[in-house]
Amino acid sequence: QVQLVESGGGSVQAGGSLRLSCSTSGYTCTNYHWAWFRQAPGQERKGLAFSAAREWQYITDSVKGRFTISQNETTVYLEMNDLKPEDTAMYYCAATRCGKPVPWFRAFEYDYWGQGTQVTVSH
Repeated sequence: QVQLVESGGGSVQAGGSLRLSCSTSGYTCTNYHWAWFRQAPGQERKGLAFSAAREWQYITDSVKGRFTISQNETTVYLEMNDLKPEDTAMYYCAATRCGKPVPWFRAFEYDYWGQGTQVTVSH
């Protein structure tokens, strides 16, 4: 059973940085896709960045230049710099089963989700 466990959220002042981690376990393959989403109170969950089976990645324009993604064998990361109050949200990592087409930011296409980690950015 694949599991995703997130960590690294917290409270920072505007202009600060955080690195979120999402530890993966249970995969027996490497051709899965993963992504970071966030959801602010009263808003829809929005995709931020994804990695397509480690072959290429995409970062949405709204955070490009401030957020980057990376991964090692078992953990995926979201590095966030120059944080702004509007980045305040619950952040989630998500991943697919192996061999699926790239889901981009269609949340319903992701099979596994982390529990979420809160990021709060103050003025």
